[in-house]
Amino acid sequence: MYDIIVVGGGHAGVEAAYIASQFKNLKIAIITMPGVGLASAPCNPSIGGVGKGQVVREIDSLGGLVGKLADKAGLQFRTLNESKGYAVQSTRIQIDKIKYSQLAEEEISKISNITVIRSKVTGLSFKNDIYEIITDSSTWNSKKIVFTVGTFLNAKMHTGSKQTFGGREGCESSDSLSKFFGDIKTVSARFKTGTPARLNKDSVHYEKLEEQPSDSQVETFHVLHGTNERFIEQKSCYLGYTNSSTLKIIRDNKEKSPMFNGQINGVGARYCPSIEDKAYRYPDKDVHHVFVEPESHDMNTVYPSGISTSLPKEIQKQFINSIVGLEDATIEMYGYAVEYDVIDTTQLSRTLELQTKPGVYFAGQVNGTSGYEEAAGQGYIAGVNAALSIMGKKTLVLDRKESYIGVMIEDLVSNVRDEPYRLFTARSENRLYIREDNSVLRMYPYRAHLGLDNQIDNYMDEFIVKYSKYKFILENTYIHTSDSFLIKHKIKVPRRTSIADIIKQSDLDPVETVNDYFNHCGLVEDKRVLRTLAIALKYDGYINKSNDHYKKIAKLDNVDIDLPRMLISENISFECKQRIGKIKPETFGQLKLIEGIRPATLAAIAGNSY
Repeated sequence: MYDIIVVGGGHAGVEAAYIASQFKNLKIAIITMPGVGLASAPCNPSIGGVGKGQVVREIDSLGGLVGKLADKAGLQFRTLNESKGYAVQSTRIQIDKIKYSQLAEEEISKISNITVIRSKVTGLSFKNDIYEIITDSSTWNSKKIVFTVGTFLNAKMHTGSKQTFGGREGCESSDSLSKFFGDIKTVSARFKTGTPARLNKDSVHYEKLEEQPSDSQVETFHVLHGTNERFIEQKSCYLGYTNSSTLKIIRDNKEKSPMFNGQINGVGARYCPSIEDKAYRYPDKDVHHVFVEPESHDMNTVYPSGISTSLPKEIQKQFINSIVGLEDATIEMYGYAVEYDVIDTTQLSRTLELQTKPGVYFAGQVNGTSGYEEAAGQGYIAGVNAALSIMGKKTLVLDRKESYIGVMIEDLVSNVRDEPYRLFTARSENRLYIREDNSVLRMYPYRAHLGLDNQIDNYMDEFIVKYSKYKFILENTYIHTSDSFLIKHKIKVPRRTSIADIIKQSDLDPVETVNDYFNHCGLVEDKRVLRTLAIALKYDGYINKSNDHYKKIAKLDNVDIDLPRMLISENISFECKQRIGKIKPETFGQLKLIEGIRPATLAAIAGNSY
């Protein structure tokens, strides 16, 4: 008898089992497909990205696993949106996908109260408050179940006219949910994801591409790792571009594309489009980025991000070889699309428990999301709440004003998805506050709620103490206008001023200024804490202003809006413009009800900055 069985060993499943196992009295099992490594990366071999990096840091501060694994398997570290404000900067780590899965296997194998069962689930029954899970090898009983079956539900793969059943290359598909839950609702439209071809790494002309080396200054995800620690040899990514010949080949073969000839009916992610999508959505644009990314030190392939496709093999070869730098590229594995079923997430509570069947939780791509990070965040929430329920403790629900995980889950349970959900910073109305740098501060109360005691809890306690200490120093240390520190930085102040106020008012980089001041005073302090404090001080006024700004939104429901002006605004995303143009709302209140309208769009309209 298990307390919790997690069905599926991907990123969501691993996080669910990992956090549940931290409650030492519980017995956990992961049932996963044979031949598939835990937390494998079948698509883009990276962790993090815009909005996603914030989620990884939140999971890490909550005691999750994904950040630790990403650091140790990291081939390349970069900061996205580096030229923009700290609120939208995000860490992205290119991972060694073989190493990452191996590390996940090692971490899980070291945990005495987790058992990994490699078998396919074929049936499910419920009797006397116990779930019985039937696999092709045995039968297992459990008090709680967490379903993290990814893209495997009733899944079908497409490469040209060739169709095979399975959720990824070389794997079977799972049965439909109706076989297990006769009354569960799935989204009426099947969802679609896809992947590009894999190229032989020695067949690429890297000298014709733009090199993007790893950045040694990017901080690791895991708070217990060294700030800039690297565990394996770093590698560069390379940037190339499609051209008119590339897009002509694709457009000339539209009738051979499963996405456009009626073979595929699934809906794909708007912001992770295939190259066919790009070709027909933007008929006047022929130049698109192609990021040639390493997959592993132990693999002979590279991943050409940006050209996901389901076109026939011969067409894939033609358009890939038309790209400068890839003229002689040989294909080791062809690209394909996957259609799969997802559940109607309005059936779930914010703990990700199925409302009609207590004790059953869903997390990951089966909930209509895209991305390893979104899956991991959901897995954590489902796993921790399954554990808390068994322990008779209060559930854990993250507020959307305090976390991107909270934003994602509230979005999921509030609306039926009409396309795969992808997290962006623009989905949050409070993105000035829920940044990467302050994840420990934001997650500290939630982690403390769990009542656990290990290294991450000790670190967070120390972080809070140091933060308060450093903040007191900066707010209560006043320096004169003639102080050498001010002269060095050419800062002019009218009177004796606190260091905190100088950071808020000056145009200098807050992190560099705070670090330099502590060095100026001969103080050696925790760089992570100083960074968090420096950015918090710089953003303090903006956050207060933003809070006041959003309070006004509720008063605007009856205000008329300027539709023509809205549809040409640079401050409103293309997706939102499409939805607004389709519905044509007359008032702000109507606008708020449109499915998919981002909080950032509402904020721009409320502030008349559109």
